Amino acid sequence: MSKRRVLTGIKPTGSPHLGNYVGAIKPAIAASRDANVDSYFFLADYHALISCQKPLDVQRSTLEIAATWLALGLDPERVMFYRQSDIPEIPELTWLLTCVTGKGLLNRAHAYKAAVDANAAEGVDVDAGISAGLYMYPVLMAADILMFNAHAVPVGKDQVQHIEIARDLGQRFNHIYGGDHFVLPEAQVDENTATLAGLDGRKMSKSYDNTIRLWDEPAVMRKLVMSIVTNSLLPGVPKNPDESHVFSIYQAFATPAETAAMRKAYQDGISWGDAKQALFERIDRDLAPARERYRHYMTNPNEVEALLLRGAERAREESRPFIARLRDAVGLRSLASGVARPVHGNLDSRLELSGSGTMTADLQKMSPPELKQYRDSDGQFYFKLAEKSAGVLAQSIGFANGKDAGATIARIKRGEGAIANGELVLDGAAVAYVPDMVDPADASLALDVLVRLEAEALAKKQAQA
Repeated sequence: MSKRRVLTGIKPTGSPHLGNYVGAIKPAIAASRDANVDSYFFLADYHALISCQKPLDVQRSTLEIAATWLALGLDPERVMFYRQSDIPEIPELTWLLTCVTGKGLLNRAHAYKAAVDANAAEGVDVDAGISAGLYMYPVLMAADILMFNAHAVPVGKDQVQHIEIARDLGQRFNHIYGGDHFVLPEAQVDENTATLAGLDGRKMSKSYDNTIRLWDEPAVMRKLVMSIVTNSLLPGVPKNPDESHVFSIYQAFATPAETAAMRKAYQDGISWGDAKQALFERIDRDLAPARERYRHYMTNPNEVEALLLRGAERAREESRPFIARLRDAVGLRSLASGVARPVHGNLDSRLELSGSGTMTADLQKMSPPELKQYRDSDGQFYFKLAEKSAGVLAQSIGFANGKDAGATIARIKRGEGAIANGELVLDGAAVAYVPDMVDPADASLALDVLVRLEAEALAKKQAQA
C-alpha cells in the first residue's frame, strides 16, 4: 500500500450532537480529503449490540448516523464507507484472532475492568450483567482494524488501549503463523481536538443529558442554546471569554476573524442573551445547508442503503481474498491437495540450485530465504528463518539480549548451523525449531540457499575490494 490508510469506526448509538460534530465528525471529514490518505469509515453496528438490544433503535440509529456523515460532506466515492455487518469476513477474523488472544489480556481491558469494579463496589458478583460481547469487544475492534491493515486509527485517549490490543493480536498472529499478515496499527490522538461543554458546563455527553442535538429544529436548538448556564454578570460588564462555555462553543464554529470580534464583544460587556443569540445564529448558519441534506437522506433510506451496500462490495474486494489467505495460514485448507506436506512441500522445486552451486535464473526472481531478528512482547529477542511465499521455516528460542541473537544469526549465515531432527542446531544445541506443519527438508534446503547466498555476496564484496 503506497498511501497511509486511516480507519474510523462510528458506533450507531443515539443521535449525534454538537460535541460529536466538532470533536470527531468535522475533523475526520476534512482529513478524508487528503490525497495522500486512504480513508475507511464504517458503521460499527455489531458493536452497538453490546449496549443496545432494541432492534428498531439500532436500525434507526444506523440510518441517522449514516445520514449525518453523508449530509456533512463525507464522499462515499472518495472514501470506503460501509456497514460492519455487511462484511462477513470481519466476524470470521474475530474468531481467528480470538484463538490467539490470551484471557489475561482481555481481563485488563478498561471497559471490562470498569464493569467488574462497579459490581465489586455494589457488593454483587463481579461478572453480574457483563456479557461476553463486552468482554470480547477489543477482539472485534482488532478485527475491524486488522482486516483492512490500517496504519492509523483516530481515537480518544480512552480508546488507545484498544489499538494497543489490536497491535498485540496482529503481532502474535504474525509470530505464530509466520509472515507479515497484518500491519500493526498506531493510535492517532489529536491533542488539539475541541471538547465542547454542554448545557450545564460539563463535557457535552449523552450520559449527562446535557447535549444539543445536531439536527434539532432551529426553534428547539435556539431554546437549548439560550438555556446554557452562565454567571450573573450584567450587560455592560466586561466578561472573560476564556471562562465562558458560550464562547468556547462559538469559537468551535467561527472563523478566526469572527472569534476575535466576539472576544472583543465580551470585553465590551455583551449581554449573555446577545452572546447566546449570536452563538445560535452561527451554529445555524453552519448547519442549515447540511440539515436539508440530512432530511433528504432520512426520507430516502433506500438511497443510504444502496450507498452502504456499494461501499461494502468495494471493501469486500479486499476482505474476501485476504481472509482466504488467513484461512490458509492457519490450516483451514482443502484436503484435495494432500496433507503430507501441506505448507512447504514444493519448496525444493522452487529453490532449485544449479550443479555449479549458484542460483538459477528462476530462483533469482524469487524472494530469497532470510533470517529476521525481532523483539517480542515478552522482552526477549528472537529470529526466524522465512521465505516470503513459504512463510516461517524455523523459529528461534528466546535470547536475553539482541547482541546474542545477532551473533547467533551471523554464525548461521556462515554455515555453522544445520537442521537435524526438526531443530536448527548450533554447537550441538538447538537454537531454533521447525514448526510441526513444515517439512524439515524444506527448512534444511532454505538454510542451504541462505548460506550460499551469503557466501556469494561475501565473495562478490571481496572481489570488488
